[in-house]
Amino acid sequence: MEYPQTLDPGSAAMGGRCPRCGQGKLFDGYLSVRDRCDVCDLDFSFADSGDGPAFFVMSIVGFLAVVVVMVCLIVFEMVAGLALIIGFVFTMVTTLAILRPAKGLMIGLQYKNNAHEGRVR
Repeated sequence: MEYPQTLDPGSAAMGGRCPRCGQGKLFDGYLSVRDRCDVCDLDFSFADSGDGPAFFVMSIVGFLAVVVVMVCLIVFEMVAGLALIIGFVFTMVTTLAILRPAKGLMIGLQYKNNAHEGRVR
């Protein structure tokens, strides 16, 4: 079976699709990776993103959450408790929105670059 040459594995995986064919599902749940693609039968055993996506999401969202809380406190002169609640809600929503595409991107890049776990010969 021929697969599109113009398919970007990173973009396909960010959308929750197979990095090879761009049609099959990559995830079995919110973050659980399937065993195989149901369309092209690609084995997803190579997909081990580890803590990479979580680290990048924490770094980005953590910085933005601090900015949101500081803006609430300084610009809008909110009570600290309310600013912290807004910061917490912002953190949860943003993390849940970004984590799955970040994991998909990491898996897509692993496929594109033929990355495997390091081995000692």
